[in-house]
Amino acid sequence: MFEKHTAHRTKGTYRLLIIDGHSSYVTLEFDLFCKEHSIITLCMPPHSSHLLQPLDVGCFSVLKRLYGRQIKTLIRNGVNHIDKQDFLKAYYTARTETMNQSNIQSSFAAIGVVPYDPERVLSKLNTQLRTPTPPPLPLPALDQGPWIPETPHNTAQLELQSKAIKDYIKRRTRSPPSPTDLALNQLVKGCQMAMNSAVLLAEENRQLRAENERQKKKKAKKRSYIATGGTLTVQEGLDLSRIANEGLQSRVATQEATVQTRAPRTCSLCRSQSHTARTCPTKQVSN
Repeated sequence: MFEKHTAHRTKGTYRLLIIDGHSSYVTLEFDLFCKEHSIITLCMPPHSSHLLQPLDVGCFSVLKRLYGRQIKTLIRNGVNHIDKQDFLKAYYTARTETMNQSNIQSSFAAIGVVPYDPERVLSKLNTQLRTPTPPPLPLPALDQGPWIPETPHNTAQLELQSKAIKDYIKRRTRSPPSPTDLALNQLVKGCQMAMNSAVLLAEENRQLRAENERQKKKKAKKRSYIATGGTLTVQEGLDLSRIANEGLQSRVATQEATVQTRAPRTCSLCRSQSHTARTCPTKQVSN
């Protein structure tokens, strides 16, 4: 692949190929091929690909993390077996979000190749003592105006409501924090936890319903083969699967639209519909 895509773009006599030094590359055939095509190989130091390989830094690691997140979502929704269709969908989603121009360019910039900056890697090899940056000071509280009693519907409204109550109590008592303040703080924390749990449960319920509906549709489909040989890309597989599913749905709709009716009763001797075999004239004549 390297020879095919770089032969027409060579500047000068030699080309440089950087590899990770894996034992599968160090073969006599590989060395002879590089010598015949004027390719100079440069092996990276061991255990350094996470610092020196562009795609390993900014693409493959992100792809692995996003794919794992897709699988964890399926497992959390009750899917314990990942078949080929689940794998294609999860991998295609993760790859689409990862393999784009901005991520690839950021990967080459992260290791100091383009733009050229060796310090991006060298700075990670030594541990330097740095003075921690102090946290930013909190912004001054804004005047929320007079307190209007109302029922809070989310954590933000609950925070404003509790602050207004605390300010109201403080203006009336003009004293240090009292047991009332402590009880109010605990009540606010409990309400915040309940609201956050409700939001998480609603999202989990939505994901479970969506996954359950998807599993029902997948079980209703008949198994069909979308390819018999050769190579198949992810997009081609998804397109062929979609076309097969559309054809299956159209056949099912046609079968449902066809009303099955019972055939009329006929005589088994003369095939006439006006009588049966017991009263058939043909039988009486023969007798």
